[in-house]
Amino acid sequence: MRLFTAVYPPREALEHLDLALGGVGGPSASAPGSGLRWVPSAQRHVTLAFHGEVPDGAVEDYVDELATVVARAAPFETALVGSGTFGGRTLWVGVGGEVDRLRALSHEVARAADAVGIAGADRAGGRPHLTVARVSAARRGRDRNGRGRGAAREADPATPFARWARALAVYRGPTWPVRTVHVVASRLGAGRSGGPAHEDVAVLPLG
Repeated sequence: MRLFTAVYPPREALEHLDLALGGVGGPSASAPGSGLRWVPSAQRHVTLAFHGEVPDGAVEDYVDELATVVARAAPFETALVGSGTFGGRTLWVGVGGEVDRLRALSHEVARAADAVGIAGADRAGGRPHLTVARVSAARRGRDRNGRGRGAAREADPATPFARWARALAVYRGPTWPVRTVHVVASRLGAGRSGGPAHEDVAVLPLG
């Protein structure tokens, strides 16, 4: 199964972010444009490690190893802070608060994956973030193939994302405690509007 490990903001933090997105995006926050896709609020997370395809038989070993690692980490405080884009094609919100502890946790998660022989790219060690919107795979394919390029320029995904990222640069959401780590299975194309479907494999408490 396709697997990643992450922490999830609480509902209050996600609702606060939605209000901020609506404030800077106006009507287009509901319909950002052709080929652009919002990450559903319930799926917005801060990735600690991405594992890719993992044999079913290795998942239990990983969860057991990770449970030991996570139990040694005390809960800590964080918040969603600031914003930016990756190449104008992905809109993200950054993470503030006790970021050093989040990075340390991400590093330990990657080590736990390595200990049981699965991939575990450390995703929060550099710039921890929460993705809120991205260009759809179909749109990326059209842009690479050069079809509809004039229309793509007119509705360039970099235009709303860059503008919103600038407006959200001063954003700071409510502080929230990281108390659990989620191991999540992702089924590509099985979710709403052709997006991925996420399902918790394990939820492990810190401390």
